[in-house]
Amino acid sequence: MDITFKNVTYIYQQNTPFAHKAIEDLSFHVESGSILAVIGHTGSGKSTLIQHLNGLSVPTEGEVSIGEYRLSKDHKLKDMKELRSRVGVVFQYPEHQLFEETVAKDIAFGPQNFDVPESEINRRIKEIIPAVGLPESILERSPFDLSGGQMRRVAIAGVLAVKPDVLVLDEPTAGLDPRGQKEIMDMFYKLHKEQGLTTVLVTHSMEDALKYADRILILNKGTKFMEGTPEEVFEQKEALQSVQLDVPESVQFLSKFEKRFGHAIPFQKQSVEEIAQTIQQIIKGAESR
Repeated sequence: MDITFKNVTYIYQQNTPFAHKAIEDLSFHVESGSILAVIGHTGSGKSTLIQHLNGLSVPTEGEVSIGEYRLSKDHKLKDMKELRSRVGVVFQYPEHQLFEETVAKDIAFGPQNFDVPESEINRRIKEIIPAVGLPESILERSPFDLSGGQMRRVAIAGVLAVKPDVLVLDEPTAGLDPRGQKEIMDMFYKLHKEQGLTTVLVTHSMEDALKYADRILILNKGTKFMEGTPEEVFEQKEALQSVQLDVPESVQFLSKFEKRFGHAIPFQKQSVEEIAQTIQQIIKGAESR
């Protein structure tokens, strides 16, 4: 599903002394099947943006389109339930939302609320459990007897069981160690590709934005500061630093390598291993001269 924000402004507590403009004149487009990374400091408007994707908030001005659904102050959906069945949101620390007595019941809760037949729910659970890296043997266990990482995967399975077309990830690696962060992000990326999802990733990790995103949107004080491919965005180091953001370490390394050795390595979203191989080839080439 395509996502389009067209001149969206949202004001909390409008027409009161406490009115606050959270996002202002925000426009961007997410192509169906792509990943958009949204980056910005606290107060930049990231959470408000997310709330517009499943109708928790409706624009004060402008229009939001998610597939065939339109949200504006003059065009509110009569039934938000259908939209919310198409947009799955994984909030920070989703394991805090677990509450059922067994893993199976917790995963089933979402699709039950969207009137999915029990037989289909059971089929989805068996399909999703291995997809999130969990064994079927935990289905009858209490989610509160699991490790923190397993609890998070159960909560994610509950979102995926609804079979959304759009997946919204709000800091999905918060609180995890580096290994856990990589495992979770690799899992999401695999699911994104296999299921043809449109994914919106809200993150503080420039490395994750570089590795996984097709496009990056940077917010600053509720407005769009910058938008483009990772290559386009991370080339603008000084502009990013003006809003207290920095480029990924791998990009910084390539810049320092060029300054020290006078040899530019084009930035093409390479992994650390690929950069090391390129440097090795450069050194071998220099030695053979």
